[in-house]
Amino acid sequence: MPRRILILLGQPSSNSLCAALARTYADAARHCGAEVRLLVLGEMVFDPILHHGYEHPQPLEPDLRVAQADITWAQHLVWVYPIWWGGLPALLKGFLDRIFLPGFAFKYRANSALWDRLLIGRSAELLVTMDSPPWYYRWVQRQPGHRQMKQAILEFSGIQPVRVHNFGPVVKSSDAMRADWIKRVHMLGTRAGRR
Repeated sequence: MPRRILILLGQPSSNSLCAALARTYADAARHCGAEVRLLVLGEMVFDPILHHGYEHPQPLEPDLRVAQADITWAQHLVWVYPIWWGGLPALLKGFLDRIFLPGFAFKYRANSALWDRLLIGRSAELLVTMDSPPWYYRWVQRQPGHRQMKQAILEFSGIQPVRVHNFGPVVKSSDAMRADWIKRVHMLGTRAGRR
């Protein structure tokens, strides 16, 4: 049975390095027999603001209902996005705020500090671009965006393992460096498609 892979492009621009990485991964995984879906957040129509937190339900727009169905369908999630100001782009964060809701991603237990992880059985990869050198982001800034996405969102919801792949610094990258990154992502997509 082909592996079901969902790629989520969290960079608003469809002409970005992130978009090229997402397309490369998708093409490589499909070529190896995986069933691949691609969600381009910049083309979706939804309000990224969770206006009342969890106090009052906020109806999901059609694009968000499709996204939840795609996440439920997927065995492997590939998140492709840049690090901006040390963290996730606002569009991606708003998307997560709106769909990783109680009852979908997790469920609080009555009279307990514990919770149920509702997205168990899925793995994830993060393909993350940044203008900082990856060593600087790791050792000096302590990877706040990676920790938020990996631990506080995905693993909190039961998605694991979560593997992180850094690409940077983009701001001063040469064509040769970008070509190497594309090759690296092609290998990742090939590996994922063969599982």
